[in-house]
Amino acid sequence: MQQKTLIVLVGPTGIGKTELSLSMAKLLSSPIVSADSRQIYKTISIGTAAPTEEQLSQAQHYFVGQLELDEYYSAAQYETDVLNLLDGLFETHDTVLMTGGSMMYIDAVTKGIDDIPSVDDETRSLLKQRFETEGLEPLLEELRLLDPDYYAIVDKKNHKRVVHALEICYMTGKTFTSFRKSESKERPFRIVKIGLRMERERLFDRINKRVDKMIEDGLVEEARSVSHLRHLNSLNTVGYKEMFKFIDGEWDLYTATERLKKNTRVYAKKQMTWFKKDESIYWFDAETVSAEDILKICK
Repeated sequence: MQQKTLIVLVGPTGIGKTELSLSMAKLLSSPIVSADSRQIYKTISIGTAAPTEEQLSQAQHYFVGQLELDEYYSAAQYETDVLNLLDGLFETHDTVLMTGGSMMYIDAVTKGIDDIPSVDDETRSLLKQRFETEGLEPLLEELRLLDPDYYAIVDKKNHKRVVHALEICYMTGKTFTSFRKSESKERPFRIVKIGLRMERERLFDRINKRVDKMIEDGLVEEARSVSHLRHLNSLNTVGYKEMFKFIDGEWDLYTATERLKKNTRVYAKKQMTWFKKDESIYWFDAETVSAEDILKICK
């Protein structure tokens, strides 16, 4: 029996994954599984650069525009949902295509994530309130005392990771480190990872032009329509935080747009740093590669 294959197309935001994935899906007669933690939500298609209706019509897409903004969703849930989906898809397809730039989602499916307990609402609310009132430093100090091993390696500027580690310490009475095994799980299918890269200035120029296009397409109006929900995690993201500043009158539109471009470029750099650590990725030049080129190495 032929082994099934999951092709995973990765790369930083704005590099051209969507169009290339459509070409690959057509050649493979494959659906596309999205690995984007923001495109999974409804009503925010402009700011998340979700596939257009025309693009969605070219191939069956999964995990695009399926959740309400107030629905909680995690990488662990994504892992479970995608593996269940693949069980069904591999009954009728030898190869399935996944594409996106959300690093945790991709790792969840390709490597598996540790079985870390879910955080209850009370604990999440408590730590959120503490961060908002006390700031990051006292929480860092507490993490140093409760879990010195994780404190030694955590990004101390990333409050989400610090807060989450403390949530687990509070919930379980154990260290966050004790749940982190960092061992890749075996999957019953072959995984081929394809990475797209581009000269930095060219990528940044593409990002800047894409942000301008988002503004033209109605990003301000889209942000205004959901501004009353800005407290939700789904909107705590690049694109909406900047537009909310404009809507509130703190920034003019030029400043908000330029800040959005800058923050998107910073995010793209973080993505590339993350992906470069993965030695299993086959890298291609995004400006010259074709779908046919990629599929040759996936056989």
